Amino acid sequence: MASLIEELIMTLEEEEAIYNSLIPINVKKTKIIIDNDLEALQKITDQEQNMILKINALEHKRQEVIVNIGTVINRNPSTLDLKTMVKLLEKQPEEQKRLSHIHDNLRRTIERLMELNHQNQSLIEQSLELIEFNMNFIQSTRMSPGNNYNKDASEIGTPYEPIRTFDAKQ
Repeated sequence: MASLIEELIMTLEEEEAIYNSLIPINVKKTKIIIDNDLEALQKITDQEQNMILKINALEHKRQEVIVNIGTVINRNPSTLDLKTMVKLLEKQPEEQKRLSHIHDNLRRTIERLMELNHQNQSLIEQSLELIEFNMNFIQSTRMSPGNNYNKDASEIGTPYEPIRTFDAKQ
């Protein structure tokens, strides 16, 4: 059982390290979104995706370890969350302390990432609203009659043709 607990702790520490490395990336992503740098946004998103793949692999490993621990202690693995695991380690204070510490660190790190992701999502939504507003404004000015003047400020008699643009809501 001790080796399984050690494997669980090591897996969680690796996960925490990756989550922590996502924080500066998300802070940088915020600046990229504000600067409207689509090329840099694509690169940073690719970087995030690679890290998420690593997290998914570690999460799969963590779940396997939990299943093995559940088998050893004869408990349903679905009832073994980190808080429960900490309580079960009362007779092993060193492992209990390490697991409790990693649990708290993971919780704080994930909360910070959620804040940054929410902020970035909000910025992207505002950017999309601004783009939609600009597209509607441009379309309305191009379609309104009376805006076609020559150098003598007299109206040019051009036939009205509707402008076809992409409607993202469809």
